[in-house]
Amino acid sequence: MAITVHLDVMLTRRKMRSKELAEIIDITTANLSILKSGKAKAIRFSTLEAICKALECQPADILEYLEDPLSSNSASQ
Repeated sequence: MAITVHLDVMLTRRKMRSKELAEIIDITTANLSILKSGKAKAIRFSTLEAICKALECQPADILEYLEDPLSSNSASQ
């Protein structure tokens, strides 16, 4: 996937556990785990906003776009 999630990095920097963040932003730990693993297909802006507020960060601190080398090869063929 071209979007990489760095939520675990921000949690470490803020010395916060996933369970604590889940409680603060009012989502289940299972849903937070899906976000952390990068398996989520979407994220609501309200959830992203709550994460950024709780971790005192910007969306770019959590999400990064990296071009998928496989998709660029298949597009040129």
